[in-house]
Amino acid sequence: MFLWPALRVGALDRRGGLRPDRQKAPEKRHRLRPQRRRINRGRYTMRNSLLSTACVLCLVASPAFAEVLRWSSQGDIVTFDPYAHTESFTSSVLHHVYEPLVRRGLDLSIEPALATSWEAVEPARWRFTLREGVTFHNGNPLTADDVVASVERLLHPDARARGNLSTVTGIEKVDDMTVDFLLNGPYPLLLNDLSGVFIMDREWMEANDALTPGNITTGVTSYASTNANGTGPFSLESYAPDVGTILKTNPDWWDTAQHNLDGIEFRPITSDATRVAALLSGELDMIAPVPLQDIDRISASSDFKVIQEPALRLIFLGFNYRDELHAMPGQPNPLKDENVRKALWHAVDLDAIQSRIMRGKSRTVGILVAPPVTGYDANIDVPLAYDPALAQQMLADAGYPDGFSTKLDCPNDRYINDEQVCVAIKAMWERIGVTVDLNTESRSTYFPKVDKGETDIYMLGWATLPAMDGFSVLRAILATRDGSSGGNNANGLSDPRLDALNTAAAVEIDEPTRVDMLTEALKIARDKAYFLPIHQQPVAWAVRSGVDVPQFADEYVRLWFAKIE
Repeated sequence: MFLWPALRVGALDRRGGLRPDRQKAPEKRHRLRPQRRRINRGRYTMRNSLLSTACVLCLVASPAFAEVLRWSSQGDIVTFDPYAHTESFTSSVLHHVYEPLVRRGLDLSIEPALATSWEAVEPARWRFTLREGVTFHNGNPLTADDVVASVERLLHPDARARGNLSTVTGIEKVDDMTVDFLLNGPYPLLLNDLSGVFIMDREWMEANDALTPGNITTGVTSYASTNANGTGPFSLESYAPDVGTILKTNPDWWDTAQHNLDGIEFRPITSDATRVAALLSGELDMIAPVPLQDIDRISASSDFKVIQEPALRLIFLGFNYRDELHAMPGQPNPLKDENVRKALWHAVDLDAIQSRIMRGKSRTVGILVAPPVTGYDANIDVPLAYDPALAQQMLADAGYPDGFSTKLDCPNDRYINDEQVCVAIKAMWERIGVTVDLNTESRSTYFPKVDKGETDIYMLGWATLPAMDGFSVLRAILATRDGSSGGNNANGLSDPRLDALNTAAAVEIDEPTRVDMLTEALKIARDKAYFLPIHQQPVAWAVRSGVDVPQFADEYVRLWFAKIE
């Protein structure tokens, strides 16, 4: 196999990008390569080096040939443990290695995967029949024992992704190829939820002491954090955090492969300029996302194409609802006042963010779900108007004529132009007298901080995954955190009406009634300004000529559909 030949010891900077003195080499090699890339096949190896913080990337050549798709994003996979996180980008990559009982197809509809059929044998008991002949990458056969062990691992109180199955109370083995899911009542979204639950090998977990889940929030790791054994179309060859991940095609995959790849090379590159340069020089076949400022330049070249469509992901700010702010210890928390939150909303010029920072590619929003998502209502998707004078008056009326102090925490490598958006909002709030201590950092440290509630105001993106339903927002973000609901509500928001809607909607079978409940919850969140919606994020990928990769509104990269000409 092949691994970016430019990456020698010392070629990487500490953020995963190429050092400036190495960036010209790829162009020279690219001129010598034919357009259809044929490359020596071998085995990748990665080993840690104690020299500085670099990683040694080795190439062991062999005479065979292969097609390897090389792609990059702005951030890295946070873990290979499927239950240690709730980060959709990481799930997108892990989906190449691990598989769920049901999956989403090309049109994002639910279809069979590791299960071939299912039925509700009782209102609160669902039976799944497993697919015969499926093997894990180590050769172990898929059985009911693996599904039971996986679900019990996910239901463990310490699993970060526990909320993905909040209505499941247990699982039972019926026979070697049949399992029953036990629910706390009728639940219409079980298949949606299961599309994001990956099945692991019980024997492999036992052999590697990994039956207990990791958790990126608490810092708990296990063998499964950096190793993997799934049933998917690709197997994990090597994983070097902040450097690269290498997958190879699984020749024994149960499904008919629609791709023609021998492997995948993923490389995180934080710098937009370096990532685009690597694509244009031929070192990469694909980048996702494309920096907004580079879309037109890449589109203008006949050697590349940009794929764009609206994403399901909405970007918004969350607030601290505890008794005091981290920035104002010992003083009452102004964010608990609805009028203060609305003043902050009125002070944000969302149109300026949309036109300048997002270059007209985003859609300004007023609620927490995108139009295709169940529960969306255009009548309430209306942001508060930009009015800094009104914002100052509202602060004064609330008892803060001179403003107050707050921390604002944001990622700088997770969402499109996330850091730039937060810098702009800081400036807008300071114009109305609010003192903002802005901190931006990598997703690897940012999300654990948010999960622990160590923020005053924070940025979050939500695509309603895996459910693709408004109940995802209600259950994970709006409901009070209680161990099953509120998994992403770490800052103390608690509204009895939202909790009642969460409980009722979870078991409501009549779809119109259920949708009304979701819409009511979204309206309450909007009317009380429990969150500050910013925009619906665009999704744009760029690929070189000869590469065919379908794009999806959930932003998942599904390279088992990719082809290289």
